[in-house]
Amino acid sequence: MPLERFRDRSAIVTGAASGIGRATVARLVAEGAAVLAIDIAADALDASVAEANAGAAAGGKAVARIADVSSEGDAAAAVADAVAQFGTLDALCNIAGILRTVRTEACTLELWNQVIGVNLTGTFLMCREALPHLVESRGAIVNAASTASFFGHPWMAAYAASKGAVAALTTTLAVEYSKQGVRVNAVAPGSVSTGITASVDFPADLTKEEQKLVHRIMSPTGMGDAASVASVVALLASDDGAHMTGEVVRIDGGTHA
Repeated sequence: MPLERFRDRSAIVTGAASGIGRATVARLVAEGAAVLAIDIAADALDASVAEANAGAAAGGKAVARIADVSSEGDAAAAVADAVAQFGTLDALCNIAGILRTVRTEACTLELWNQVIGVNLTGTFLMCREALPHLVESRGAIVNAASTASFFGHPWMAAYAASKGAVAALTTTLAVEYSKQGVRVNAVAPGSVSTGITASVDFPADLTKEEQKLVHRIMSPTGMGDAASVASVVALLASDDGAHMTGEVVRIDGGTHA
């Protein structure tokens, strides 16, 4: 039987135009959720929403909204829009993220701030704006951390720092809001085929010894897909995850087993 864990529930998904965000929108809508799908890539977002709505369960729907999660104004307006459209907010899935690879000594402050701004500040802003509504609904937050949160990923200093901070933010919010009924968890994907991983371009001048370090982030079981991560996001956001909070669930095909 099809799952209907999100019937009569609403959610926001950021990074909804591609990869894990797109798969999460499709999964939640297929389980009956009304979803505000957020991204900055208009055409890809429209395609994502159309795809999700084609597979929607009864009561499920996706609505597109262009917003930059690193903008304080955009984050506040997006949450307000979701509540205005759906009447409540039951889940926030912070999936938006960017990855840049560069030798750390060559990492500019501009690049550093860009990555931190989307991955960490964007997650914080969306959480801050959504929390009053999630307290009211006793809802859930699912953030996107990474295996880079806990294991050394060379040439990804800004990304790893941002994702480590997302993991810390997740556990902090889980404890802070535990008595108010809000659950806060994160997924930590690794070795998953998405738009982010497809664009990884390691420094061209790697030595033979440095090239061996690439295997630190390669799964022994092959690359996973975005839908496999979205299924865990849906679990954590649903009542099936009712006794889970403060967890960072690694999904990496055994890369760091």
